Amino acid sequence: MDLTLGTPSLLFPAVSLLLLAYTNRFLALASLIRDLQAQYTSSHHQNLLVQIENLRRRVRLIQYMQAAGAGSLLLCVACMFLIFGGLAQLAGVLFGASLVLMMLSLALSVWEIWISVTALNIQLEDMESNR
Repeated sequence: MDLTLGTPSLLFPAVSLLLLAYTNRFLALASLIRDLQAQYTSSHHQNLLVQIENLRRRVRLIQYMQAAGAGSLLLCVACMFLIFGGLAQLAGVLFGASLVLMMLSLALSVWEIWISVTALNIQLEDMESNR
């Protein structure tokens, strides 16, 4: 396979959009955590502690997602630099590592979504049981 400057640059828009989506998720969770913290301060309801712990795990996952995505972008840039310098074989290794980090980021994203949906289903079941 011939690795040209155009090949790793194809990941730039995808990584940028993913990082933006991850940042939006992080900001939404941060707002929710602040709201739950205020609720817990006033009510000390134990259910809120469970939700806060769930959100802690999700924030940690988003941190790892962002780190893997940023690492992927960094390796893409390094790959392009090596291609420019004529070190195609090393560039290929870095590009492969970049793709692995992108896959890791996406897998973590799926895991975070799974946790989120599970938490929402628990909330819905709680609402249905209180009818």
